[in-house]
Amino acid sequence: MELTLLGTGAPAGLPRPDCPCASCARAQGADARAATALLVDGTLLLDLTPGAALAAARSGHTLAGVRQVLLSHPHEGPAVEVPAGLPQPGRVPDGRELALMSGHRVRALALDAPGTGYAVTGPDGQRLLYVPPGAAPAGLEEWPAEPYALVLLDVVGRPDALARLRAAGAAGPTTDVIAVHLDHDVPPGAELRRRLAALGARAVPDGTTLEVGAYEEVPDVPRRTLVLGGARSGKSVEAERRLEGFPDVLYVATGGLRNGDGEWAARVAAHRERRPGSWRTVETCDLVPLLEEDGAPLLVDCLSLWLTDAMDSVGAWDDAEWADGGERALRSRVRELTEAVRSTRRTVVAVSNEVGSGIVPATASGRRYRDELGRLNAAFAAECEHVLLVVAGQALPLRG
Repeated sequence: MELTLLGTGAPAGLPRPDCPCASCARAQGADARAATALLVDGTLLLDLTPGAALAAARSGHTLAGVRQVLLSHPHEGPAVEVPAGLPQPGRVPDGRELALMSGHRVRALALDAPGTGYAVTGPDGQRLLYVPPGAAPAGLEEWPAEPYALVLLDVVGRPDALARLRAAGAAGPTTDVIAVHLDHDVPPGAELRRRLAALGARAVPDGTTLEVGAYEEVPDVPRRTLVLGGARSGKSVEAERRLEGFPDVLYVATGGLRNGDGEWAARVAAHRERRPGSWRTVETCDLVPLLEEDGAPLLVDCLSLWLTDAMDSVGAWDDAEWADGGERALRSRVRELTEAVRSTRRTVVAVSNEVGSGIVPATASGRRYRDELGRLNAAFAAECEHVLLVVAGQALPLRG
C-alpha cells in the first residue's frame, strides 16, 4: 500500500495566513505545509483540501483514479470546489467499515473529540491509522493488540493520543509514527525534528510518498536523558514533554510537600496541573530501588533536591561531620545512584539544576552544595545517552 502526503500541516496550513509569529516566519521552503490530506494507492483520498490536485501533480501523482473521498474533520471540510471527475466527499459512521472496489477496507473509529478516525487496510494486508487534528482514539480497550504499520496523527498537539495507542498495543516499536496537522506551536526544522524524535515519531515534507509496511528507521528513543537548566528555564517542561507520548509514566518527585510553604505548594500544584492524568506520582528520594526495578518510564524531578536530602542525611552542612566521614558517605550515595542509572532497564528522564555559572555562594555550605551538585550532574550525565541544557526555554543538546 502506497501513501502520498499531499499536505502535512494544520487546517489553516503553515505558515498561517497573516500570522506574524516566529514559527510562521520561518516556515518557508520545505518547512511550509499545506493542510493535511492523504492519497492512498491513487484511489482513496482522505480529506479534500485546497490545492489537492496541484499537490498531487507536484508529487508525480494524479487524482484521476480516486474513487472515494472521505472527510475526517468534525465539519464537512473547507470550502473547496470538488475537482471535476472526483466523487463528492463523504464520511463513514463510527464503527462501520467501507469496502472499496480497489480491495481497500476503511473502518471508521470513534474519537474523544469531534471528527472521524480511519483505519485503512490495503489489498496487501498492510494497515495504517489516520486521526484528525486535536483528537485521540477512544475505546482502545476493545482494539486488537496488533500494531499498525503506519500511524498518522497530531503528535505535537495530542501526544497523549500516541501514548494511548502504545498502551493498547496499536503502536509498537516498529510502527512508523508520522506527525501531521503540524501548526506553528513548535518552530519548524531542527527543533521540530528533535521534539518528535524524543517521542519516537518523525515528520516528512509535503509530497512525500511512503510504502506502508516497508522498513523505516524509527527514531531511537533515548533510554536515559538528563535535562539541565537554571531556575525557570523550562527544564521541567522539556523533561515532561519528552515522555508525553508514552503510557504509565511514573513521576518521581524528590522535593516532598514542605507543609506551610505556600510558594512551594504553588510550584507543586503547577507541576501537577501540567502532567497527563494517566501518569502516576510518587514522592521519594529513594531512587535506587526504582531504577533497579523493571517498569514504566521514570521522570525524576529533580536531582538537585535528591542531593539536598542526601547531604542532610550525611551531615554535610557541619564541617566536622563532613570531614569525619560525611564526604565519603555522600560519595558512596552518588556512586550507588549512578551505578543504578548505568544498569537500569527503564527509560529515565531526570531533571537537575545547573548552578555553577552564577554568583559564587557567600557561605561555605552554599559553595559545598554547588560543588557537589556539579559533581553529581557530571557523574549522572556520563551514564546518559542524551544530555540537554535548557536556556530561556530553548533545549540545547550537549550529547545525543
